[in-house]
Amino acid sequence: MFATERHQQILVRARADGRVDVSALARELDVTPETVRRDLSVLERHGLVRRVHGGAIPVERLGFEPGLADREGLLSVEKELIAKAALDELPDGGSIIIDAGTTTVRLAEMLPTDRELIVVTHALPVATVLATRPGVTLHLVGGTVRGRTLAAVGSWALRDLADIQADVAFLGTNGLTVEHGLTTPDLAEAEVKRALVTAARRVVVLADHTKIGRVDFAYVAPLSDVDTVITDTGVAPELVEEIEAAGPRVVRA
Repeated sequence: MFATERHQQILVRARADGRVDVSALARELDVTPETVRRDLSVLERHGLVRRVHGGAIPVERLGFEPGLADREGLLSVEKELIAKAALDELPDGGSIIIDAGTTTVRLAEMLPTDRELIVVTHALPVATVLATRPGVTLHLVGGTVRGRTLAAVGSWALRDLADIQADVAFLGTNGLTVEHGLTTPDLAEAEVKRALVTAARRVVVLADHTKIGRVDFAYVAPLSDVDTVITDTGVAPELVEEIEAAGPRVVRA
């Protein structure tokens, strides 16, 4: 079994039981306790579990949502590759929506300057990157700004988004499964993400492998609303098959 497959199994067990034990995982996965401890250390660095004596617990059981500063350095290579692959989904010209998130900020940084684009965002970091970019007409959605994500939420944001229909929405997510679709920790952000989906003709989700197979607190949208999922090569092949069977095309950057 590959390390990424072990990580996925450990996460599934942690989220189902609320805790995992090193000794029990070693027996179940037929590996040494040292291997399990290394796996848990990797998952903790990714912000997915919190180590406790003898095992670990999933961070969502702690009500923990990492802020932008905590997430910025995680999986930086994978996020770069995902953002680069997302450039292939851009229209030659026209309008796009860019969601809040560390991977979507990287996409904003990579936007080409050889075409005219209308960009809509409710994320302050994305707006900061694009405010003076040649060729970009930027529309900043207003609302109440969440300090944890620096994204505008609430009735003002929903009202602004109801007035548009963009060519492509580039969406971030905290969780993605076939059964539960797209999920995120905060109800207000989930509501805005749903509005982003409705406001675009095509939806492209940018999600590194740690988001695949994960279910978070607030429901956003079903996978049937998603056209393309761009992830990295760390995702388990069987999960890719399940997602594609549900409708979206999957790109592994």
